[in-house]
Amino acid sequence: MLKLYYKTIVLLLCLVAVAGSAFAKVEQKTVREKVESGKKVSVHKVIKSADPDLIYSEGLKYYGREKWKQAADLFDACQAYYVGDMREDSIAFMSARSKFKNRDYVDATTQLDEFRRKFGRSVFIEDSEAMLAMCHYYLAPDPTRDQTITGEAIIAFTEFIERYPNSKRVEAFSNLIVELTDRLKEKAYLNAYTYYKIQRYKSAVVALRNALKLYPDTPHREDILYLIAVSNYRLAHNSIEEKQGERYLNLLDSYYSFINEFPESKHRKELERYTKEAKDYLDKNNIEKQ
Repeated sequence: MLKLYYKTIVLLLCLVAVAGSAFAKVEQKTVREKVESGKKVSVHKVIKSADPDLIYSEGLKYYGREKWKQAADLFDACQAYYVGDMREDSIAFMSARSKFKNRDYVDATTQLDEFRRKFGRSVFIEDSEAMLAMCHYYLAPDPTRDQTITGEAIIAFTEFIERYPNSKRVEAFSNLIVELTDRLKEKAYLNAYTYYKIQRYKSAVVALRNALKLYPDTPHREDILYLIAVSNYRLAHNSIEEKQGERYLNLLDSYYSFINEFPESKHRKELERYTKEAKDYLDKNNIEKQ
């Protein structure tokens, strides 16, 4: 009796599976027929049809109409069906490009990076690497925030120019490298100025000098040299006696560096007052000026 019961259950399960499969085929056929007859069918239903050729062809339609969100969803849904197929790289590219055009730069970056590694010989490789660089560019934040992505964007543009020196994009990408480098210059200055603002003058001097070393052509060069001199003055003026001599000498050194480059600066009179104090201290304590 128990065996008969289990046999009945198994039979019912098989019937359900067969019926479900048949229903899926009918549903698939119905979706295709609706699409082919010109009726509007949702992207969700097209994907649910599990008909790879239909999903792909609908993806191409949305792609051609620049309906990027729908195109991306459809190409994502059919990629697994075309692994090893001649269309595999084109589907992967169109999926990533659709996300890029839809301003989904995070996902586009992931897919384009994978595309570069997987389809290095694809006819789409130059376009994919250009888009990958632009993704980094669009994701790069303003100078007040961490600039890691900005650095990655500069590397991506530089590598692209090295790989494709004859590309029509070279001039535009070169200009973007300049723009992003200016952003790094601004960040270096802001970081250093923060130390000065919170009165950590020793750290400010180090950070300001590093900013100059990294970016000697920074538009903040005058301000940086001025802040180095002021920081050295405040370090010396507020210092314990055994350190004052050395720090006043540092002030004189930074003052002469500043005046040498910017003799007509509006900051000159202020710095001259500081240097007078330094010289008076050094003379009083018989410390030789270097």
